[in-house]
Amino acid sequence: METVNQLLDSIKDVGRDAVRGGYSRAVYSTAELDLRSWFIGQATQRGLDVETDRNGIIWAWWGKPQDGALVTGSHLDSVPGGGAFDGPLGVASALAAVDLLKARGVQPRRSLAITAFPEEEGSRFGVACLGSRLLTGAIDVDKARNLRDGDGNTFADVARANGLDPRHIGPDPHALARIGDFVELHVEQGKGLGADGPAIAVGSSILGHGRWKLSISGQGNHAGTTLMADRADPMVAAAQIIVAIRQAAARQPDARATVGRLIPVPGGTNVIASRVDMWLDARHPDDAVTARLIEAIHGRAQRVSAEEGCTVTLTEESYSGTVHFDPGLTRSISGMLPDAPLLATGAGHDAGVLAGFVPSAMLFVRNPSGISHSPEEHVTDEDAGVGAAALADVLAGLL
Repeated sequence: METVNQLLDSIKDVGRDAVRGGYSRAVYSTAELDLRSWFIGQATQRGLDVETDRNGIIWAWWGKPQDGALVTGSHLDSVPGGGAFDGPLGVASALAAVDLLKARGVQPRRSLAITAFPEEEGSRFGVACLGSRLLTGAIDVDKARNLRDGDGNTFADVARANGLDPRHIGPDPHALARIGDFVELHVEQGKGLGADGPAIAVGSSILGHGRWKLSISGQGNHAGTTLMADRADPMVAAAQIIVAIRQAAARQPDARATVGRLIPVPGGTNVIASRVDMWLDARHPDDAVTARLIEAIHGRAQRVSAEEGCTVTLTEESYSGTVHFDPGLTRSISGMLPDAPLLATGAGHDAGVLAGFVPSAMLFVRNPSGISHSPEEHVTDEDAGVGAAALADVLAGLL
């Protein structure tokens, strides 16, 4: 029987990023494929029956696959230069929890499955929780097929190259019906659990959040021959828009807005860009407030761009409204873990997408650094063990 730490230690060298630090495990990259193989091998060693569905979701079954099963799990992909725990902690903890249940002699009265969802982070194709969105029909299938990565590859082409038929991706009522309850364990991604309190929290809600692409178009030109007064420089407009985004979010209580990715085209040091693409992540508990925030940002971006002789377009790439986890399931889990507080999160998860379709809940394991999506993300060995034991307790109670 392996501990969570031993399981994570076995993949510690997969996807290390020598440039950014941490891990880069984009969906269907060599690193993520290696992790998928690792998960399948670990599940098989435990006597679980493994299958990959038409959307690339891996299911590892303890018991016969059937409707209304208890399902747990998380994801294996990462953001660029991410930490070691975001995603894999939930998968490793699920494997360790199965070991604990078997050691306790638990005989499930309902089937249990561990899942690994692809493209949860959206770091390759730009849409977070793509696997669960496809499963539930929460994204248009044609839009999903035509999503492109940074190299111009469509999701359809990448899916085909990895054994999926892009004609068959999309809503899967049969697979969705097999989820009776879904419980996802995840590293906490903030400072909600203090250093001296409980190591585990029960999720209460997920902040509404979305991603938007802003494309600022100007006039590409020579950096040395073009006078400053003659420029229509989209990089200058982009810089002002980024500052305006921060100011707009700071004026709105509980709002968060971030530009974490910016690409100048063509991207030469001695070239005035012809276009700048940048991506905005915005979040707020009230979906109406988020909508007003985006409207204000768009308006400011249009004014700034016009002043620089540029134009701007804004496109919504994904949006998930504020999610409150199933009250009954959450109460049941809180009763099983009486010392665990309720905790809201500002981070999106597959459990949040599934919550609109099946009873879903989350457990969070303390992250003493309070830092996530970064190499500094951390979970102590002791807390990881507590998390797996808590997950096992919850699964036993629900089984």
